[in-house]
Amino acid sequence: MTAPPIDLWNAETFDPELLARLRPHENLMVDYYRRDDEITLSHDLGRGPGRSILRPANVHAAAFYAFRDGLIGDMAQRSIRAWHYTRLTDAEVDALRQHGPHPSTPATLQFRLEGLVAAGMLSTDEAAALYAASPFHTQLESRAEKFWMVSHPDPVEDGGVTPLMSHWGGEVASMHLRDQALKGRLATIGRPRILELVVPLSATRHAFDAAEAVVATFARSKGAIPQPHDFDLYVDIDLPPGAILDVHSEGDATFSAMGKTFPPGSSTMRSGVGKHSPATTTDP
Repeated sequence: MTAPPIDLWNAETFDPELLARLRPHENLMVDYYRRDDEITLSHDLGRGPGRSILRPANVHAAAFYAFRDGLIGDMAQRSIRAWHYTRLTDAEVDALRQHGPHPSTPATLQFRLEGLVAAGMLSTDEAAALYAASPFHTQLESRAEKFWMVSHPDPVEDGGVTPLMSHWGGEVASMHLRDQALKGRLATIGRPRILELVVPLSATRHAFDAAEAVVATFARSKGAIPQPHDFDLYVDIDLPPGAILDVHSEGDATFSAMGKTFPPGSSTMRSGVGKHSPATTTDP
């Protein structure tokens, strides 16, 4: 698949082959979501007369699920635009542009801390204290060897991403830190950044999530009102420098407009707050 990356929230970016798979099932998708809305209002929210104990079935569910699941293989062949919210120094941005993103590990945290010591931003003792307090030492399996992103761009004021940009190093540097003065120092190092990335879904475990998002986005473009199906995703391999489409830094017009008027189409994608796992706070 050599097509440009698609935006899971914007049907206008879907390639012709994907649209050819979606269009014949337009009525099924719209009917499924409209019936689901009716059930939500009448049963889940109790607004209908004679509310039953059992949730009514969506008569379109079986066909809808079969079609959606049939898209998983299609999505695994595609790349999407994804976003990583973090706090980085200028030198770290330069290194990312040169070498590309890589999964977070104790070794990468140690390397980054040494870089801050060399730059005079931390003392050797402060770097050692940060490394010793890292949750890598107690949560290695769940945190290491992953580079986390989100599938849909969030406004920088969103509570799910604000903590990711507040302190250098994210949770792997500050989650268990008890020294508030040192934690305060981390809030002064670097600047809030948003990495805009192209990610092959074959390098993730999230082709199903992408299929859900594509179906929801396409149905929304046809008048349905599904949730946006945003999700966290990760890769466990190094990404090349070309994976970085842009770096949006605090002070940039695109940074403040993220998820609102930038990128195009993002302002209409949401009907609620996105979901974010704690693991999205790993270092780049």
